[in-house]
This record gives sequence, structure tokens and C-alpha cells, in this order.
Amino acid sequence: MLASLEWLKQYVDINISTEELCDKITRVGLEVDTVTKLGQGLEGVVTGKVMEISRHPNSDHLWVCMMDYGQGGEPVQILTGAQNVHQYDIVPVAVVGSVLPPSGRNPEGLKLKKAKMRGLDSFGMLCSADELGIDNKVLLPEQRNGIFILPPDTPIGVDVKEVLGLNDTVIDIDLTSNRADCFSIIGLAREISAITGCPLKMPAMDVKEAAAGKASDYVSIKIDAPELCPRFATRVLKDIKIAESPEWMQRRLRACGVRPISNVVDVTNYVMLELGQPMHAYDADKVAGRTLIVRRAEEGEKLITLDDKERILNPSMITIGDAEKAAGLGGVMGGLLTEVTGETKNVILEAASFHGPSIRRTSRALGLRSEASGRFERGVDTILTHNALNRAANLLEGMGACETFAGIVEAYPEEVKPAVITTTPDKINGRIGFVISREEIISILAKLGFGVEEKGEELIVTAPSWRRDIECDADISEEIARMHGISKAISRS
Repeated sequence: MLASLEWLKQYVDINISTEELCDKITRVGLEVDTVTKLGQGLEGVVTGKVMEISRHPNSDHLWVCMMDYGQGGEPVQILTGAQNVHQYDIVPVAVVGSVLPPSGRNPEGLKLKKAKMRGLDSFGMLCSADELGIDNKVLLPEQRNGIFILPPDTPIGVDVKEVLGLNDTVIDIDLTSNRADCFSIIGLAREISAITGCPLKMPAMDVKEAAAGKASDYVSIKIDAPELCPRFATRVLKDIKIAESPEWMQRRLRACGVRPISNVVDVTNYVMLELGQPMHAYDADKVAGRTLIVRRAEEGEKLITLDDKERILNPSMITIGDAEKAAGLGGVMGGLLTEVTGETKNVILEAASFHGPSIRRTSRALGLRSEASGRFERGVDTILTHNALNRAANLLEGMGACETFAGIVEAYPEEVKPAVITTTPDKINGRIGFVISREEIISILAKLGFGVEEKGEELIVTAPSWRRDIECDADISEEIARMHGISKAISRS
């Protein structure tokens, strides 16, 4: 699980060093694998604008660029051999004295000096994504070669690390299979809040619902296999405007190892990373009968998934079908025939819960793993679906990308109830081997989001919806022990 520290800080105040934070996270059972400082070895690279561009008089492949990078005075001459640069493009500029990190082109890194190329001076260098230390896998194909072109509204003369989020730190946490609740930014922020005592802040989820009409007029939902899908919920978006997502969203996605694609796709990935709820977007006008049906696949049924590969399905697999065809492979990957494209006008957003073991078997059988399937395999909070839909609609509305129809359309055959466990402080202390006061036990559980009702000596503990791993009294004892601190227990003995 990759987590951006900058993103985490939006939802919980972190007033300790990164080293201390990682130590505390590890002590409560979330092992920190690596800590990566993005942009390490990158210094002095700023954003600049190509004011003029012309052919080098002595070369058929070099260009002479007159650059404004906020230095004041006349534009500065910088030469480049890249063929994707045009007048008024905004690009990363390494000026004389700038330092570039090791890359494919410069394995040992590079400190910029004045250079002469075919008789003309060059006072810097226009940078590619690779030269900035950005991993190719989080870039679109057109961004992987040539100079990294920045959005046209990017301010000039700003440190490129600030613009591209390369001043962030990414923590890679090796989650155990039972801690699905931490497979998200909010999940980790919630855990950090419990550890540090700093309050948790939640993202905005208000939806304007400005489109005339109700979502139920545009989509209907049916679950034919409730044992494989306990809940399937949707929102409908009108007059979608497909475009790039904002740079702040793109840099957070890239920090967490996800490639930005377009605003709709990026928002579904963003919400999955932020809240832990995988989502999918359908082109509403390609959904036959305006109906989505969760069912078992038919033996030999075929589906072309979003990676443009034909999959042969069987009844152990969850299929999302419309009135005519399979439209997606539930919990794993959507179908190509209902894909959101640049021509899409209306969108159905899906947030659902699927049976983890079924998702695992499907992924293995098809050799197809995704960020979504990894989360469903561990278990997703069934109560979270509305939050995810509302958060996604809120983000897209905020970009001016759509209007939202009123209401959520869903199928939820049987309400999933949280675990309720009866225990006592004596049972907990007997199991963990040292004494913690009743008051501290209640305080720890409250910080973790558990409900606690006192009934004589007994504690009636209700697990939060996101803690599907809590099943018995022993699990409660484990929570108390890990949060109280094993080191404290040792010091007492």
C-alpha cells in the first residue's frame, strides 16, 4: 500500500517526524516497508515558458528555444533536440547550476553547466519526465518520450517539485490480509489519528444534484447472486465533459503508483485510493435497457475487458450484465463495450461490495489482477458505497465536469450488520497477560471507532463497519494490546 504523506496530512495533522510516524505505525502492526522521498536529487529545476522556438542554423534536429522561467529581463537561450516542444509550451527547465537525479539518460545524475551545441550556447536544459525521476509506468504514452509538457495554466518560475508533487514522501506499508481497513488514505489516517490523538477529518461528500430528474429514471439495478454481491449502488451523471483531471489529483495518483488517464477514470481511482472503495464508470448510453444486473457468468460466456482482451468466463465468476450482454467482470475489470470515452455524454458510477474469495479465484483463473481486485479480496466496507459515490460526484462537480441526478439507485438485499461482541476487562487482561484499566480499554476502543456500552462488568463492543476482521473476544483483546503498546507491557514485567 503506497501512501502519500502530503495526502495523509489533509485528513489528520501529523506533528511528528516521518521516522517517528513510521516507527509508531510499525509498532501497532502496520509494517512500513520503505519510505521514498520523491524528487530526491532534483534541485533548482523550475517551470518555464517557450517564448520563441526556431531551427538551429547548423542542425536539422536541434531547436533554439528562448525561455522565460521567471528570471526577469530577456528570455534565455536553451537548445533542445526534442521534437515535441512548441511555442508557448510550459516545461520543466534545468538552468545552469540545477541538479538532476540519476536517470536512464544520466545514470549518475547531472549538474547543469553552460553548453555549446553546434556553435550556439545553451544556458540550461528542457527536461523529460525520466530526467525528473518520474516512473514511466505512471505516465501516459505521449508523456514518456520527449520533453514533459505541463498544463498551460502552470505558473512560471515555480520549483517543479512543487508543481509535480515531487516534494512529497511516499510510505509503502506491507499490509497483512486482515487489515483491509488500512488499504486507503482515510484508513491509514484513521489509524494515525488513533495513534497520535489528532482528530480525523473527512473529505467533502456533498452533492448538488443539479440535473433535472431522478437517477432512478435512468438506471435500474438487480442482484441475481446476493451471495456474491451483498450491495450494488450507483449514481448517474449528466452531460459529462471528458478532460484531464487537475494537476493536484494527477500528482497524488502518480505518488501512489497510479497513471492518470482522464477526469472520470482518475476520480474513480482517486476515490478508491482515498476511501478504499473500488469504483467503476459505465457509459450510460451503452448500457442496454438502462439496466445493470449482478449475476453469475454463463459457462463459456465471453467478455472483452478494458485491456482489450477476450475473457472466457464460467459460473464461478461475477458478471455485471445489462439487458443484452456482459458489461463487466465484477470486482476485477470493466468491459470494453461500455467503456467511458471522449464521446461519452452520460455516466453511471458504480460502487459495490463483492465476495472476496470469488474475486480471488477469478483473478487467478484469468491471470488478471487489479487495484480493485486486491481490495475486494481483502474485503470492502459494505457501508462505504454511498460515501464513495458522493465523493466521486462531489469531485467531478467541483471540476465543472457534470451535473448529478438526484438520488442513489441500488440493490441491497440484506443489510450487513456489524459484529457485536461481549467481553469484560478481566477477560481482556487475562488474555494479554497484564492489567489495563477499564477506562483505558474503553478509551482505546473509542479511538479506533468501536462502540462500547457498559452493562455491569460487561462491555458490549460494536465493531465499526470498516473492521470486518473483528469477529470475537480475542480480536478485541488484540486491538487493546497493540494500541496500548507491547513496549509498555515489557517495561512493566
